[in-house]
Amino acid sequence: MNTSVSSFLSKHNFVNHVDIWSSAQAILDDMKKGLKKEKADQDMIRTFCNPPKTSAKGKSVIVIDAGGTNFRSCLVTFDANGVPSISDMEKTRMPGVEKELNRKEFFEQFAVNLEHLKNKADRIGFCFSYPMEIKENGDGILLGFSKEVKAPEVVGCEIGKCLKEVLESHGWNTIKRITLCNDTVAALLAGAACATEADRLSSYIGYILGTGMNAAYVQPDCDCCKVKKQIIVCESGKFTSVNQSEFDIAFDKTTVRPGTFLLEKCCSGAYLGPVSWYALQAAAKDGLFSEKVNQAILKLDVLTLIEIDKFLHGPYNKDCVLGKIACEIATDEDTDKIFQILDAIVERSARYAAAILIACSIQTGEGKISSKPICILCDGTTFFKTYKVKERVYGYLDEILTRQLGIYWNIVSCDNDITLGASIAGLIE
Repeated sequence: MNTSVSSFLSKHNFVNHVDIWSSAQAILDDMKKGLKKEKADQDMIRTFCNPPKTSAKGKSVIVIDAGGTNFRSCLVTFDANGVPSISDMEKTRMPGVEKELNRKEFFEQFAVNLEHLKNKADRIGFCFSYPMEIKENGDGILLGFSKEVKAPEVVGCEIGKCLKEVLESHGWNTIKRITLCNDTVAALLAGAACATEADRLSSYIGYILGTGMNAAYVQPDCDCCKVKKQIIVCESGKFTSVNQSEFDIAFDKTTVRPGTFLLEKCCSGAYLGPVSWYALQAAAKDGLFSEKVNQAILKLDVLTLIEIDKFLHGPYNKDCVLGKIACEIATDEDTDKIFQILDAIVERSARYAAAILIACSIQTGEGKISSKPICILCDGTTFFKTYKVKERVYGYLDEILTRQLGIYWNIVSCDNDITLGASIAGLIE
């Protein structure tokens, strides 16, 4: 790294090379505290379910995927060989996004959104990507919405129970079960569903690195934690024992909940753009670049991860604002400095992602035989498309998990993973 860039990052307390193993140990310690119901950053939510031992055959299940501003619904049918097919897919707006709704209005809108699936199955798998407490019967108690959804009366409700009541009032046949899960559980279950008997996988992890970030894994029986084998949702993004640079702190102050979700703010797609903007602004104010480039960067109002990724994949790409600066006014040294600052921010995301996966892998207690690896299903554009994130995570896992710890793993992906995983959840007894 250019010495002036290295000095700049150090001056602003940006740790250029996060210690992955130390971070993984700190995350793992916090996970164990959460499992014991001690004070911890991560919620360690118990789901009371495990990946099914056999594939679903000859069954249909209604799937709902609700998160952010979108409400998707469809029917998933497993044929006699267990091969799933998706039909009747519809995408609408999430209730409560366009205007505030009371409890009755909120669930009535659900019924309207699901009318095209009426009586096509008696089970519902519901991927509900909001904080909730999972009950042993598969229902979920809503703990709170993100700022996009305005339905305060719904907080504290049993989502499945309320949905079942409103569907029955609309003439639906009896729904046997509604199972709530979040996207990491759906990803984990999809990984399990895509595996064949020949794969001989020892355990499963679901990991999301997109706009947000989270992980789930299969926790083995643990007497000291008083927990039976089941899928645990970590809420990894809530971990706070991370090194915050001055750029991170400045951006964090502008967020809805400053001081929270600090690990997520170091890693996920919603935050990498703004943190990079603060870093380049600081660099320009410090005079790190030539005068014209300093002035051009100070005039930038915003940076998105899409813009950053375009630049990192092609620094002289005029389709992005930084590429245009590189082509028109920057020296090669200027362009290289910009590249190294942005690459350091993306590199940090990959290192923390690896730390989370290392902690989850260790906690499964599996993967100790090379022929029976842990299956890690990853989902999210930040993981798969952002400059070298995937490749770096692979490298770090190979070095630390496999070479140092003797834990074997396999990262997989599959089409329609969240839909498939939610359908599996809906069929769990």
